[in-house]
Amino acid sequence: MTKQALWYSDDAPDPVRLGLLGWVLVVVRGLPLALMVLVGLIVLLTIRLFERPLCGMRRPVSAFVPQIVSRNAFRILGIGFQTSGELMRQHGAVVANHSSWLDIFALNARKRVYFVSKAEVAKWPGIGFLARAAGTVFIERDPRKARAQTKLFEERLKAGHKLLFFPEGTSTDGLRVLPFKTTLFAAFFAEELRDFMYVQPVTVIYHAPAGEPARFYGWWGDMDFGPHLLKTLGARRQGRVELIYHAPAKVSDFPNRKALAAHCEEAIRHAHALARPEK
Repeated sequence: MTKQALWYSDDAPDPVRLGLLGWVLVVVRGLPLALMVLVGLIVLLTIRLFERPLCGMRRPVSAFVPQIVSRNAFRILGIGFQTSGELMRQHGAVVANHSSWLDIFALNARKRVYFVSKAEVAKWPGIGFLARAAGTVFIERDPRKARAQTKLFEERLKAGHKLLFFPEGTSTDGLRVLPFKTTLFAAFFAEELRDFMYVQPVTVIYHAPAGEPARFYGWWGDMDFGPHLLKTLGARRQGRVELIYHAPAKVSDFPNRKALAAHCEEAIRHAHALARPEK
């Protein structure tokens, strides 16, 4: 992601300070979390060895592995997790606001989803491998590849995959919802997708631990992953994450991508504002 695409706060990120207890918690939480992710990856890859030739693009068994790992990640971290609203049953995509790397665990914990990410992530050491193993869809911002990417979306959606997009295009401090970029919504209006596809907006809200800044879980700008991970692992008290699933929107009910994007943004922004009246 280019620097221009990132969101920056007017205030510097809060410093990471870990006392002795904090470092103990880093070990007590971090080792089980790392082990669980490693074992989950091994199990996932093993299942896919048999699942791929038998089921092709469908993942009737392996799709449960990231969900199980994500649910237990919050138990290990001690972060509360709650959801409301009904899960979409129709073929389609999920769109959500983006605050942190924790969103990946949160959005996988209740609903089996496949993230849509920029192509560069596939080349990142470690993270790229994990993303490919989890079934992430990588896209390039190249108009010449738009048709091929739409075809890939169609194949994944018809296989029952729920594709997840972050229309803000970047993460924030968790205290706001940025204007949605409408470019990705254009693919939903392709002739192959429009008539059967739905989009479900989901609001992701982080509630900071008692006594900590409201933006405690936010991860934005040039913040490094390592220090933020240590801060999260070493928190003496943890907060909670809340997901609100809104009614799915049928793509064909909207005249264009801008109208659909505005509808999804309004649903997410309204719920986020109600949950954070202090902002």
